[in-house]
Parts: sequence; C-alpha cells; structure tokens
Amino acid sequence: MDIKKYQIERRYINKRSNVRPGTRLSTGTPAFFVAHDTGNPGATADNHYNYFNTQRDRAASAHVFIDGTRILEIIPTGTGADAAEKAWHVRYDVRTDNERFGYDANDVALGVELCYGGRINFTEAYKRYVWYLAYCCHKWSKNPYTFIPSHRQLDPARRSDPDQALATEGKTLKNLLDDVAAEMRATERPSVPLPGAGTSQAPLPASIAQALIDNYVSPAWFVSQKKNDRVGMTHFHNLANNLRVAAGIPLSSASSAGPLIPLPKSNAQEIIFRWLSPAWFKARDEGNRERAQHFNNLANYLRRAAGIPEE
Repeated sequence: MDIKKYQIERRYINKRSNVRPGTRLSTGTPAFFVAHDTGNPGATADNHYNYFNTQRDRAASAHVFIDGTRILEIIPTGTGADAAEKAWHVRYDVRTDNERFGYDANDVALGVELCYGGRINFTEAYKRYVWYLAYCCHKWSKNPYTFIPSHRQLDPARRSDPDQALATEGKTLKNLLDDVAAEMRATERPSVPLPGAGTSQAPLPASIAQALIDNYVSPAWFVSQKKNDRVGMTHFHNLANNLRVAAGIPLSSASSAGPLIPLPKSNAQEIIFRWLSPAWFKARDEGNRERAQHFNNLANYLRRAAGIPEE
C-alpha cells in the first residue's frame, strides 16, 4: 500500500492514570485494532486532543482521532519511534474481547476513532480512517477481516460505534473492512514479480487452504481447547481465517468472500516450520520421494500466497 499517502501527526496528551497511564501494550506491538467513532458529532481530532489532555473526571481515552484534515495520534501506537501504550477504550468488565482474541482490548489493542458530523467532511475523514487501519494491518501483518473488530461487536449491549457514524453516509462495517482490504491490496498483491526468482504472489487455492485447515490447524485448535488454552484457541482460529481469506473462502455461511489479501508471511512460515517441514524430513528419511514432494508443493503454495521465494 502507499504508506506515505497521508501524514500521521503525533501529539501526545500528558500522562495521567485515567487517560494515558504510560504503560506499554502487553504484547509489545498491537494485537488488533478496535474501530470506534467518537459519538460526538462535529468534534474534530483537535477537539478530542484538548478534551483528553485536560480530562480528570473519568477513565477513558483512545489512541487515534481521525477527521477530514488530519490523523492525530494522542497516545503512542508504535507507528512512530515511541512504543505502543495502553489506552482505556473498551470496558474491562466486558469479556467479548477475551473470548475472541484471548486478551483485554485495553492491554493489547489500538483504539481508532472516526470523527464525523457537523462541518467534518465525512468523505475525507473516511478515506483517512480506511487508510490508517490499512496501514496498521500492513505494518503488523494483520488480516483486517479478523483483526479489526468494531466497538459494537466487543460491547454490543452498550455501544453502537462505528456503525452509527458509518450509517450517516450509508456505509456498514463490512464496507469498511472491504475498503481496508482494498487499500492494502494496492501494492501488497503486485501484478509483477517481486525481486528474485519465484517470488510473485498468487492466491492460495481453496482446496489447499481447506486441506491445511482440516489436517493441521483444526486439530491444533482442538488440542488447545482440551487444555483450556484460550490464547492457543484464538491463535489457531485466526490462522484458519487468514488461510480462508487468502483463498477467497467466505468466513461464514452467511457471508460472501471479500477481496483476496495476501497470507501474512508469519502465518506461512509458521505452518511450514510447525507442520510441513517435519513431514518433509520424515518422508525424505523414509525414502518416499513422492510424499516429500507433496509437502514441498504445499509449502510453495503458502510461499506464493505470502510473497516468499519458493524452494
């Protein structure tokens, strides 16, 4: 993607326990990105900076505020030189984030706020909002369909954002995720080969993706479930979804396939090193050349889907 399309302005609020505790994210880099809207029509990014920089009466904050003219980070996110810090943008007593990701959102996720309403140019704000979310997914190799939950999804009994802001211009959360994926695909799925032999990206065949899920990822998920390892369950659930998206397989029977996006390199490498390489060595040691070639072919499908040189 065009990582220089918009400027990211970094102007941090003062450290105070109720808005910016100054504590680093538990995961170091962001694990996912929560899509919010401000719920405050007409208030700009600067307005929110001023509000949170003087707020002393309640514990609440977010990392980024985006309006029609600027992308303003008020708490470090890790996109610049400063390490990502915690903000208070999802309630701790709501467990949906733990069930879905294995963590509390405040401890590991960025809160990204869309400013809207009043004199704010929604079209320009939305473009910047889409680009920033795409930039974060690009930087940390995240699948937007998996790693951009809305605040409403995490706290459905209390929150309706960013759906309420998107609806003012006839958009939905699915539209947002599709647009983020399209923004990422601008250069992440190049039509020309990458440097080096055999490095052009190609969609992962659906049959290969499903076979990898059935033979390796799903069994690993069930092992984690048996151990009551929720972090492991979440990881393998997300890994399976990333394979599906890279192959154009719908994530549920009620949804259609979204735009193809590359398989994250870390996912391809994990599958190769965790399962395919050991199977290749075993087949080779047994003298089964045909079986060894099968695992090599599977690994190369993954490498092509992630833009990694083939072997």
